[in-house]
Amino acid sequence: MAHPALTPEGLRLCREMIAPHVHRTPVLRSRLLDQLSGARLSFKCENFQRGGSYKIRGATHALLQLQAQGDVPAVVTHSSGNFAQALSLAAHSLGIPAHIVMPTNAPAVKREGVRTYGGIITECAPTLEAREAAAEQIARETGALFIHPSNDPMVMLGQGSACAELLEEVPGLDCVVAPVGGGGLLGGTALATAFMAPGCEPVGGEPFAVDDAYRSLQSGKIEGNTGGYTVADGLRTVLGSHTFPVIQKHVRTIIRVEEGEIVAAMRLVWERMKIVIEPSSAVAFAAVLKSPERFAGLQTGILVSGGNVDLGNLPF
Repeated sequence: MAHPALTPEGLRLCREMIAPHVHRTPVLRSRLLDQLSGARLSFKCENFQRGGSYKIRGATHALLQLQAQGDVPAVVTHSSGNFAQALSLAAHSLGIPAHIVMPTNAPAVKREGVRTYGGIITECAPTLEAREAAAEQIARETGALFIHPSNDPMVMLGQGSACAELLEEVPGLDCVVAPVGGGGLLGGTALATAFMAPGCEPVGGEPFAVDDAYRSLQSGKIEGNTGGYTVADGLRTVLGSHTFPVIQKHVRTIIRVEEGEIVAAMRLVWERMKIVIEPSSAVAFAAVLKSPERFAGLQTGILVSGGNVDLGNLPF
């Protein structure tokens, strides 16, 4: 049973609620990248969003919904970086302490971002079990309310607002491609297309090294990962009980890409569009380049999920 808020009205109210707190990011085009891909590409640039990624949308929506229900003494989440920064920034803006559990292998630039935004960092081993255990302990000790970085209906609606803006700005899109890790962005994108442009297909892009979403659609149940490495650090998480049913219902295709293809797509955007995107963002564009026959001639939206890059550790 889908959460009762996951409706067209729920998305509309979410967008109204978060509008004063987030940027309406630009949509960019590139004639050269159109030629290289064979598609007509529209890049929704959430790398220009507050906090450097789309995740401020979901974090802000979840926080505002909690505030509407009563006092929020503090919040806690676990994240490798972008949601950590987003929740820290959103909570700071609302005067709420934010406890952030981060794995020891989280990029330095993202840890520094959390500190800059006032987040209180607790480090843990780089496993999902360690992250969840640390967050639960903080919640018990401080009374902080837990907000999941992706598997939360309010977060998913917030993330869907990025696609909603893209659909308004570029009518007639045939498909929208989003990277998938925990499924908040792809799930929100799937809802936005279903509600606002039923003829527009949501498509996922995912690294081969952590292809749990692809395998979950194949098996019909949530699959895990075996700890494979990917340069797309934001996509190392797995689908959850709220995101998987939405993706299972609305998404037919997830395209898997190799590490070299992610890096090549990232470099191409840096060189040709002159914008900074992170490896996780490049996965969506890499998926289009991987399957030119699938996107040939199509009006294709690409969700550029973020631009938080460790400039001292570029993959190219």
